[in-house]
Amino acid sequence: MGFYQFKRTQEIKTSVDEIWKFISDPSNLKLITPDYMGFDITSEDIPSQMYEGMIISYKVSPLLGIKTTWVTEITHLKKNSYFVDEQRVGPYRIWHHQHIVKPITNGTLMTDIVSYQPPLGFLGSIANELIIKGKLQEIFEYRTNALEEIF
Repeated sequence: MGFYQFKRTQEIKTSVDEIWKFISDPSNLKLITPDYMGFDITSEDIPSQMYEGMIISYKVSPLLGIKTTWVTEITHLKKNSYFVDEQRVGPYRIWHHQHIVKPITNGTLMTDIVSYQPPLGFLGSIANELIIKGKLQEIFEYRTNALEEIF
């Protein structure tokens, strides 16, 4: 049963305030997620800014167009610095995603650290090597490009 970590950094030519305002609004996640994932927030009356303890439910199609429910909780948040979302219901055994922003010369350094464990023990480890790891790289590459276009 493998445990994995994926890390991505990106320099964005905007202020920490601007990028924070964007990434801490749950409705913007759809703008930086590939269309083929069929990403939709299913929570009702979602506020425009995250807060610790916030529960957000989604429908996503990560593989073969099969819709699945994904529920995350915002477990840690420090405005203009970081937030953490953790899966409560979904396809992974463990999903812990840190979103970190820091001011740098000419903009913001954004770092994503995803620590995860696929389901199904040994079979999940095989799936990670064959599918999951590449899919995460693809999704975050899309996100990088989308953020470059937006900012």
